[in-house]
Amino acid sequence: MTNNKKLLLIFTRNPELGKCKTRLAATIGDKPALAIYTFLLRHTQNITAPLKAAKAVYYSEGIWENDLWDPAIYKKRLQEGEDLGQRMSNAFKEGFAQGYKKIIIIGSDMYDLSTDNLAHAFETLDKDDFVVGPAIDGGYYLLGMTRYAPSLFENKEWGTSSVLKDTLEDIKGERIALLPPKNDIDYYEDLKGIDAFDPFLKK
Repeated sequence: MTNNKKLLLIFTRNPELGKCKTRLAATIGDKPALAIYTFLLRHTQNITAPLKAAKAVYYSEGIWENDLWDPAIYKKRLQEGEDLGQRMSNAFKEGFAQGYKKIIIIGSDMYDLSTDNLAHAFETLDKDDFVVGPAIDGGYYLLGMTRYAPSLFENKEWGTSSVLKDTLEDIKGERIALLPPKNDIDYYEDLKGIDAFDPFLKK
């Protein structure tokens, strides 16, 4: 089955009050921020479930058994490493060790992402070695590769606007597919103009 060659890694924070979307919570409060993050998790689950690829959810704090991630569809793993780079690197390393040929990682706070976007990203890896989805804040919302490249996860200032630039520098000269830029949901400003979030912001 082709599914055995493709793996989607989903990095997620455990949705706990006061521990997720803290930059957003600073403006709108912990409870609305948690509700929005839970909404984004559900959106991520909705767009990834139909995708023709194996899927693994990597939890930040601990694996939750009875949540929205159906274990029949999603393998459940725990992120391991000192920083985001190490945690992502270990997830890719594990996937390639299991024999997957195309591996893509996403977060769980992208409202502007669809099943078709993900399918297209996997398709680009038929001819390219790397696929990158630039985030408007200078990071990336998606990263995929056909071989383990640990340098992509080293010497980065995670959470800053230099991550995308430094990542692309690491794979200069490689065959790279760049996807359209998208915006993740980190700050109150990221929600403006998106009707889906209005119910969470009304008192």
